[in-house]
Amino acid sequence: MASLGQIIFWSIINIIIILAGAIALIIGFGISGKHFITVTTFTSAGNIGEDGTLSCTFEPDIKLNGIVIQWLKEGIKGLVHEFKEGKDDLSQQHEMFRGRTAVFADQVVVGNASLRLKNVQLTDAGTYTCYIRTSKGKGNANLEYKTGAFSMPEINVDYNASSESLRCEAPRWFPQPTVAWASQVDQGANFSEVSNTSFELNSENVTMKVVSVLYNVTINNTYSCMIENDIAKATGDIKVTDSEVKRRSQLQLLNSGPSLCVSSSAFAAGWAFLSLSCCLMLR
Repeated sequence: MASLGQIIFWSIINIIIILAGAIALIIGFGISGKHFITVTTFTSAGNIGEDGTLSCTFEPDIKLNGIVIQWLKEGIKGLVHEFKEGKDDLSQQHEMFRGRTAVFADQVVVGNASLRLKNVQLTDAGTYTCYIRTSKGKGNANLEYKTGAFSMPEINVDYNASSESLRCEAPRWFPQPTVAWASQVDQGANFSEVSNTSFELNSENVTMKVVSVLYNVTINNTYSCMIENDIAKATGDIKVTDSEVKRRSQLQLLNSGPSLCVSSSAFAAGWAFLSLSCCLMLR
């Protein structure tokens, strides 16, 4: 059985630990405003062979020389891009991104850390981290970047066919999409039996041209050709009347949205210290 002296000794130790944890927590609350910033990224997609943008924003800071932007990619040693002291620093850039990246330098002070990526490749897909450090603190957020090919469809009346038909073409898609037709008059109808879709591999042997023909169409009706994969959805509409042909196309990127992260080193340290003290008390 513990003596009175031992009980008093361990009681004093526990009190010291509790006080130390409380002080650390108070300090964390007091200065956390100077040690964390909010960073927001937007999940997006890159179109193979074209330029893309990995979007990232943070709390603005007028002290440009104190802003550090680092882009990292999961599974890649080295950096995708680094900007510090008002200019690019590519000394640690991975070779697969050499000559292909740039930030919007004139917009950094207003909180734009987005990265421009030239000539998007399939291998650029993956998880990226946008890391920010300013005079106000630091923070980071992840971004899922998908790569593929997508393009607007164009619908024309196929006058060479034996019957009235429509021809829907889109020059570049990957992965292989699905194609469906719809009609304003015959809503819910299944046009798979009166349409024919083909995919033609392009010269670079990755993307494909989409061609779909719809047969037995009627005048004074609006038809839609819908092309979709896991990255994008494109729709081409055409209305044919006795006097004119009207067309409209639209493209929508799928699964795009913001990802927000707030980092607070001092606040986290205070909680960690307090948790440790509670753990020690229980021993």
